[in-house]
Amino acid sequence: MALRGNLRDFTVTQLLNLINLAHKTGTLVIEGPSEAARIAFRDGKLSYAQIGQEDNRLASILHRSSRLTTGQLRAIQLRAAQVSDKELGLLLINAGYMTQDDILNSLQAYMTDVVRRLFTWVEGSFRFENDMLPPDDRITVRLDLENLIIEGARQLREWEQLQDEIPSLDMALKFIERPGTSMQKMNLSVEEWRVVSYINPRNTIRQISAAAKMNDLEIRRIVYGLLQAGLVEIIRAEGAPQAVEHARPQVTIQNREEQKSLVNRLITRIRSI
Repeated sequence: MALRGNLRDFTVTQLLNLINLAHKTGTLVIEGPSEAARIAFRDGKLSYAQIGQEDNRLASILHRSSRLTTGQLRAIQLRAAQVSDKELGLLLINAGYMTQDDILNSLQAYMTDVVRRLFTWVEGSFRFENDMLPPDDRITVRLDLENLIIEGARQLREWEQLQDEIPSLDMALKFIERPGTSMQKMNLSVEEWRVVSYINPRNTIRQISAAAKMNDLEIRRIVYGLLQAGLVEIIRAEGAPQAVEHARPQVTIQNREEQKSLVNRLITRIRSI
């Protein structure tokens, strides 16, 4: 099976389905506009994943999954930098720090998350390399693709809808004034509060996304919810847009009085829906 082409013609979900049905062994290389991903398979099952220059060594993955503290991660990086992932895994198990299942579960969760992030890649090229295998010193997993394929198809439909509703992240958000409604209590998730705290005509959605450490899909989900609730409207950003990588320090945060007024308006609007 020769797999080579453009993501405009084949989605990542369709590629996974082909690999799964053909029980392929090899690596799917996807080159996006800004970074590349390598997803390895054995007999049609996910075995390894790497995206961009992200650190996917075992110690870093265990730290992300809270299996290692920051201090333990630094100690490993300083004292065992030359130890392979397989050797490190054995050391941790033999020392009683964690079990084999702890390590495999953390690796499986990480590899699955990498693939999930690829579902929204719609620009770029791909190729399947039959002879390309994961690095010898890395621990591989063996995950069925069926559930990922179903999830990917659902996420792609959601992504397409959100792109239609919010075509550009370089626009800003403004709260809609709804005076005359009594104020009552409301509940927002932590993520929603994080986004709300940065809403200002001077901040683009892209800047808010970077400041809140959210990817394009996550920020679009929250903004779409706020739009559907009638809490905000999309407007042209005031002033020149800032670069994405500088978004966090450039984001304007309202002062205490503005924050209080903001909360009052949100409470009023949500309870009036």
